[in-house]
Amino acid sequence: LLLPWRRRRRLWRKVEAAQQRQERSLVQMEMAVHRFREQHPSVNMVSILSLPLPELSKKLRDGSLPPEHVFYAYVGKALQIATETNCITEYLQESETQLRKAKLTGKLGLLYGVPVSIKDSIDCQGHDSTLGFIKNLNKPAAEDSVVVQVLRRQGAIPFVKTNVPQSLISYDCKNLIFGQTFNPLLYTRSPGGSSGGEGALVGGGGSILGFGTDVGGSLRFPAAFCGICALKPTGNRLSKKGIISGVLGQKAVAAAVGPMAKDVESLALCMRALLCEDMFSLDSTVPPLPFNEEVYSSTQPLRIGYYETDFFTMPSPAMRRAVRETKRLLEDAGHTLVPFELTNVDYMLFNFCVRGMFADGGTSFVKKFKGELENSSMGMLFWLAKTPNWLKTALSWIAKPFVPRFSHIIRSMRANTVDEVWSLHCEIEEFCHQFIAQWKKLNLDVMLCPMLGPALGIGYPGKLSVAVSYTMLYNALDFPVGVVPVTMVTDKDEEELKGYQGYFRDWWDRTLAKAFHGSVGLPVAVQCVALPWQEELCLRFMKEVEML
Repeated sequence: LLLPWRRRRRLWRKVEAAQQRQERSLVQMEMAVHRFREQHPSVNMVSILSLPLPELSKKLRDGSLPPEHVFYAYVGKALQIATETNCITEYLQESETQLRKAKLTGKLGLLYGVPVSIKDSIDCQGHDSTLGFIKNLNKPAAEDSVVVQVLRRQGAIPFVKTNVPQSLISYDCKNLIFGQTFNPLLYTRSPGGSSGGEGALVGGGGSILGFGTDVGGSLRFPAAFCGICALKPTGNRLSKKGIISGVLGQKAVAAAVGPMAKDVESLALCMRALLCEDMFSLDSTVPPLPFNEEVYSSTQPLRIGYYETDFFTMPSPAMRRAVRETKRLLEDAGHTLVPFELTNVDYMLFNFCVRGMFADGGTSFVKKFKGELENSSMGMLFWLAKTPNWLKTALSWIAKPFVPRFSHIIRSMRANTVDEVWSLHCEIEEFCHQFIAQWKKLNLDVMLCPMLGPALGIGYPGKLSVAVSYTMLYNALDFPVGVVPVTMVTDKDEEELKGYQGYFRDWWDRTLAKAFHGSVGLPVAVQCVALPWQEELCLRFMKEVEML
């Protein structure tokens, strides 16, 4: 009886120590800003914070704006947003040393003097990458991830790490160590996840450029929920060395690392900086493709595919309107819009994504939670992963006539043989080739798609794992995709929501209708998609949507 109690006490002490460290980080930020303001009382912080990244970096590089003015302006703003939303887990105090060194070296990279925020799961030397797990506390990374190394070489200053949901397999943002992160636009809403801390910090204006990861929408949900832009590149366009994945070793659903910012031009500047010789030499598995300026700056009319629904997750009225209005504006600007027909999204989601990520029946997923204090945030997913195969089969069979989607999820989480996993990988490859063939048949350049929104209430993402269908499709296909906010929820959208029933009219559809409710004024985004390795074309399309 005493042993489990002692173990729990030991774990709680680790949690308390981590929370105290988080509080000390905020105090350090406050003291640093206070010192700077005492020494430089005339610096106009507000005007610095209002500058878009391209203009800010230009002023930093030509010397018209001192790097320390920019740094402490953002530390001050980040502190404010962290106090309001609980998005920062740690202040990287060595960033102040890097700031002083940057002035002495005189080497001006593309991001010289730009303060950047980093997701918890991206390694920064000397700091924990917890993924919300207590067992990962007090295990500082031995070296920076490749992305962080390249950022530093380009003159950027990583200054904070941000919160994530436990295990990263969620699009909310809560863990037992650091707690719940809130949406800066409305505190009762989720900031999205798993890069939720980044979404909240960038969305609130506390960081001008943030970095997250995406295995099912983890960059795109926070961007859409917090009203900012994000780019999920092709899986291997940017190095993932030194970045910890939510499900290690699975190859069915491609993960990616990417930037988040207030506007598309900032994302483009970031990609220009990262796609350099340093990236390719530090990680030779990354193809040496520098940023293609010609494609990004082209003004040729585009041929754009579009769809309003995937016939799996019924779009909210605001989501449908966002696609329709964007389509109309693009047509008025001289682009050609072509309807694209999506089929078998339910099969893709259950058979490729869920089955692909939990091909071992969830064994490795359950192992991650061994020795942790709780796993309540994972709820049903964790319970299913622990269930033996025979029981999954029986439950799937019983549930099929009443809740077909639940039945499919249970069946998808059965343990597979090696032969079955290989067959699955072949099937995903074939699906990708068929999708590209359909794309080429319509002679498309890019695609316009809905993005789940507006932001769901806190706690709802955990109940609505099926609503990842719009985002996860492009992880299964490994296409580059960006998110651009285009409109806000209106009273008319809210009125139309009363008739929302969903395609399956099951518990999930009813819950999603409740989650969308009461969202007037919150942002709604669209997804902009391109073919693999065409990030520049994707950004060019995003810029067009943003401008219109």
